Amino acid sequence: MTKKIVEKFNELRHKDKIVILGIETSCDETATAVVENGRILHSNVILSQIPLHQKFGGVVPEVASRNHILAINGVIDKALKQAQMQAKDLDAIAVTYGAGLIGALLVGVSTAKAIGYALKIPLIKVNHIEAHVCANFIAHKDLTPPFLCVAASGGHTSLIAVDEHNTYNSLGGTVDDAIGEAFDKVARLLGLPYPGGPEIDKLAKKGAANIDFYKTPKSINKDLRLSYSGLKTAVVNYVNSAKMAGREIVIEDICASFTKQAVDLLVDTTMFAAKERGDKVIALAGGVAANTYLRNRLQEETQKAEMDFFVPSLDLCTDNAAMVASRAYFSILAGTDLAGLDLNAKSNVKVGEGR
Repeated sequence: MTKKIVEKFNELRHKDKIVILGIETSCDETATAVVENGRILHSNVILSQIPLHQKFGGVVPEVASRNHILAINGVIDKALKQAQMQAKDLDAIAVTYGAGLIGALLVGVSTAKAIGYALKIPLIKVNHIEAHVCANFIAHKDLTPPFLCVAASGGHTSLIAVDEHNTYNSLGGTVDDAIGEAFDKVARLLGLPYPGGPEIDKLAKKGAANIDFYKTPKSINKDLRLSYSGLKTAVVNYVNSAKMAGREIVIEDICASFTKQAVDLLVDTTMFAAKERGDKVIALAGGVAANTYLRNRLQEETQKAEMDFFVPSLDLCTDNAAMVASRAYFSILAGTDLAGLDLNAKSNVKVGEGR
């Protein structure tokens, strides 16, 4: 990167107003947003590819990448128009460089590098998991660290200690399937349309949680490890056994029972971690944060423990670029995550990596 870009980057932290264009293409949403000072949302454009992938029962990486290429320029123009801004009003550009589908990420990274180079403004690399946490900073202007965040999505289930705006530490999480991945796989088993999570959530409200997939209660791992592959397999075995025996399969009850056991494990582990650490604030983030039962359970448990609970609006739970721009703002203030034209996409990144 040039000396002038470094100088601009260093000067930004002293500005009263920092406007950032965020770009997010880690999976099947092509998203852009304009955010001021990490919390003020001027625009948030999300173009979902769900209709394209539904016939395949899941995201096809090649299809996702091709459609990001077709959509990216249009959503950037739309975000600027909604924000009533022009390219010259931008102070920096932020992009998700990982984790995600490598081909999809490359579209966003390449576009961001081109814009940064053309406008001669700093390019900020953003960790997708950390960005989800920052959706709460947009939704709740009064939220400040320290707090414990549950990041739950199709690719990640993590308990993250946010000790400062730029200090993230992973305390534990899934060792196999993420909770969102388990929801999608169970939905596919039950013949529900993609994406499976919202469908299970809808049906779970109509069913009874009367199926004990595990014969013994699942205990909390004190090292905060989570596993969902066993629960997923237990549901598969239950359905197959019921079919072989000719027993009635009530899909609503399976959805309710699976949701309860999957969410209870996450909530109980979260509350255990918070009490062990002495946390007084818990936040929820990620696509699975839209699950009704999960939101309600955490709300109930934090109230009982006299803790504060924060969760973003539904449009900020799914993959979006507003959270990317927000995360970049705090990186700028800390003087980290400035990227050059050699920035590459990474399919896997850890919380706090590269800082």
